[in-house]
Amino acid sequence: MFSGLMTALVTPFKNGEIDWEALAGLVEFQLANGADALVPCGSTGESATLGHDEHREVVRFVVERTRGRVPVIAGTGSNSTREAIRLTREAKEAGASGALLISPYYNKPTQEGLYQHYSRIASEVDLPQILYNIPGRTACRIEIPTLERLAKIPNIVGVKEATGSIDFIVDLFSALGDRLEIYSGDDALTFSIMALGGKGVVSAVANVAPARMSALVKACESRNWEEGRRLQLALVPLIRACFMTTNPIAVKAALSLMGKCSEELRLPLVGLSDAERRALAERLRAEGVVAG
Repeated sequence: MFSGLMTALVTPFKNGEIDWEALAGLVEFQLANGADALVPCGSTGESATLGHDEHREVVRFVVERTRGRVPVIAGTGSNSTREAIRLTREAKEAGASGALLISPYYNKPTQEGLYQHYSRIASEVDLPQILYNIPGRTACRIEIPTLERLAKIPNIVGVKEATGSIDFIVDLFSALGDRLEIYSGDDALTFSIMALGGKGVVSAVANVAPARMSALVKACESRNWEEGRRLQLALVPLIRACFMTTNPIAVKAALSLMGKCSEELRLPLVGLSDAERRALAERLRAEGVVAG
């Protein structure tokens, strides 16, 4: 249903408020450089510190600015099932094509709790839904037997895989590769996951280098594995620079150096140190992202 390069958009801020002009520019930058879908209000979009009204309006704004050129998959996850239902319903009302749902964080639900959480959202909102498996942020992993149960629900269409475990990824494809669309949630594993049959990547680094990430995805889609391998390895230094600390701190700093938006974050996130910023700027110059 969804495929290719799906950019996890940052949410630009200015003086504590959402910078709508910068967000409009980011949308156009992505669409001009090969993004196949836009994903606002995910982890990269600092959804955890967006107010409820802000969350709804960011999704609505991105849908309106995109004007149907690519799907908009709204981040609507929460550690409260009721809130996730409300956010998903509002995303559908705003015109989103689908929803990306992170597993409940902090609560540490059981596997039965995860099943009940996701199945309840799917039953309440008739919108294609992608589950987001990232235990490094949530302290719980959706295990494969639970995913097998959830795959039987028609509007649960995929999983964003960011466990970081190659063994888990291989087992996931073996068990569910013909029943759920599997997407990379880790820029550095895009080639590996697509070589196994993945349908694309939900990418943070694409904020900074959308054309390069698009080229990687397209090479994999066309089964040009040698080119895909080359492009993936060439991207590794930039990916590592953009993930030198908690995402999206370095990504926003990179966009600021590119003149795309402010580096401003919301607490509890804070900006790069001077040494980190210098290292990032050096890498961006080496990659041709900013002028030397």
